[in-house]
Amino acid sequence: MGESCILARFPEAEKKEQIVDWMVFISEQWLLVSLLLVLIAALVTVEKQRAGTALNLHEVTRLVNSDQAILVDLRDKKDYSAGHIVDALNIPYAKLQDRLSELEKHRDKTIVVLDKMGQHAGAASKVLREKGFTVARMQGGMVEWQSQNLPLVKG
Repeated sequence: MGESCILARFPEAEKKEQIVDWMVFISEQWLLVSLLLVLIAALVTVEKQRAGTALNLHEVTRLVNSDQAILVDLRDKKDYSAGHIVDALNIPYAKLQDRLSELEKHRDKTIVVLDKMGQHAGAASKVLREKGFTVARMQGGMVEWQSQNLPLVKG
């Protein structure tokens, strides 16, 4: 009973005890912890590959300016109208499968997909890659573009 009273008055002692418990667990179960870390690293690697090549803003700008890439904005029409990158095609993610024919004339270029923060870009990249397109995704999406104060077109 005396120990519980001390811990009740000193919550930092309880936290230290929990940390020690975790350290003991890790040292005793090092093989399982190592296996977990390897599996997490493998999952991250597979998901990155599945999502396709990620390009930073400078690489995207260079490809578009040299006419080697076309931008596909996956955001809804409302968000696209509020501000988009010059010459970006607006094909909302929900309608991508139905509007793939619009991209056929750009098959010889890299299609760079972007959305607000990248939440749909990986899945859209996978769909387009399965249809035979060369695809990349823009890191950070429109949030990154806007945070860098790069130009937008309204309407």
